Order: sequence, then structure tokens, then C-alpha cells
Amino acid sequence: SIVARTPENRIVGASHLYRSSPFEGLYEVGVGLVSKDYRNTGINKQLLAFLYDSFVGTMPHIEEVYGEAVCNHPFMQKAALSFKHVETALQLALMPASAYSREKSAPGRVATLTEFRCYKPSPHAIFLPRMYEEDLRWIYSRLDDSRDIRLSTETLPQDSPTRADMEVFEFASVARIAVPASGADLRDRLSALEAQAREKNSTVFQVWINLTEPWSGDAALTLKTMGYFFGGPLPRWFGGDGLLMQKLECPADIDSIVLVTDEARRILSIIENDMKQGA
Repeated sequence: SIVARTPENRIVGASHLYRSSPFEGLYEVGVGLVSKDYRNTGINKQLLAFLYDSFVGTMPHIEEVYGEAVCNHPFMQKAALSFKHVETALQLALMPASAYSREKSAPGRVATLTEFRCYKPSPHAIFLPRMYEEDLRWIYSRLDDSRDIRLSTETLPQDSPTRADMEVFEFASVARIAVPASGADLRDRLSALEAQAREKNSTVFQVWINLTEPWSGDAALTLKTMGYFFGGPLPRWFGGDGLLMQKLECPADIDSIVLVTDEARRILSIIENDMKQGA
């Protein structure tokens, strides 16, 4: 926790750095808040400036950080961009409107824009699914870390099972499934996990596949035939990069999405086109 205090030692703001991805060297920045009577005074920007430009550099185990900026207003997106973050993915309908009922700033579910900043480069090979090659190459051209980019041409291996772990956020009706290793049983494994998530009323499904696997393209195609669509790359998600695929069983509320940059709007356009194309 990073906190802001007044000279009288009253805490008036806070931000947090924590792990939420499979890779132990990747940390998320979030759960920030400022006391109502101190808003619009620059406290949040000072907190983030200390965190990004001073604190993270003193933590040798942190290699990359990211945030999920909500898209019902522009302020979090602008803050992340001012601290050298690169937009790579967009998560549709991630947060329920009820989370914003007090401020009445969201008529429906709220999307989030995922933005990364690299502190310790780790060049590595990734394999792009053919159907997303052009779009992914454009996103990677903007990244602040280099990659050995190749095209995925192999099929899912028959001799190794899928490894997948799921976390369900019941308050948000969201299921997130990490797939560090995919095998020929990928479809069956994901179908079983989806069934478990629906029993807990999940309507938003996210799957993270591993782009360091030469058969990541076959994995993405399998997900595509299951109703999933593009979300965007996730740098260092598994140590190597991941790819977000997502599926909604609720309205996407795309018309209410607020985006600051042309790059973010292009990512949304990629997602919309992929949704329309279907399997």
C-alpha cells in the first residue's frame, strides 16, 4: 500500500501494488482512492508518480506492472498514459454497473483498458495466431520491450493435457481461466470449467492462453469456435506473454465505452470486428 498523509498524519489517499497474474514478477496497480474532501487536488497523481517513478525501481523482484483503467470515464486512462504505460488489451463488460451506483457513472457493465509498463526487459519468442497476426504485430510494434515474433503453425499436442486454473469473482459475475499449457483436451477442459462458473452465475468469461507455445494459434482457434473473441496481448503474463480471449453472456455495452486515444479505439475496433466474424 502507498498512502498519502496530511501534516497532521491523516491518511487522505491510497494506491496499491499487488499480484494478480500467474507470473510472480508482474504486479498490478489498482484499488486506489482519495478522500472526498481531497479530490481534484493532485493527490492521486502524486501517489502514482511515487509508485511508478520511485518505488517500483527499488523492488528488484518487480519486472513489469500493469493496470486496468475503467472506461466509464477518461481519468484513469489519462493517468496511466502519463506514466509511460502502453495499451494492449480491452476487457469488455468486466465490472458490474452496481459498482458505480453511488456516483451513477455507468448505465451498464463497465469495460477496462489494460495497460503495461516494463521495468526489466525480457526478450523472448512468441507465436502469433495467424488470424490475429496483423493486429498483434501492430500492438507489439508499440510495446516498450522487444520480442522474437513468429507465426504459430503447430497443432495442439496430443500427448500432454491442458493445465488450467479458474478464479470466479461472484460479485462481478466474472470467471477468469489461466491456461499456461494447452493440449488436445483444451475444449473439454474449458467446457467443464465454464459449466462450473455458470453454476456461480458467471456471465463474463476470460481465458488467458500462452503465446510462448508454438500451438497458441490452434488454441486460439479452439476458443474462437467456442464463442470467444479477441481481447489483446498480456505482456509477461506467464513469464512469457499471454493472449486474452473473452466471451460474454451479457450485453457488451460498447456504446458506453469511453476511450482517450486512437490506439485504444483501434483495439476496440479489432475486438468488434472479431465479435462480428464469429467462429
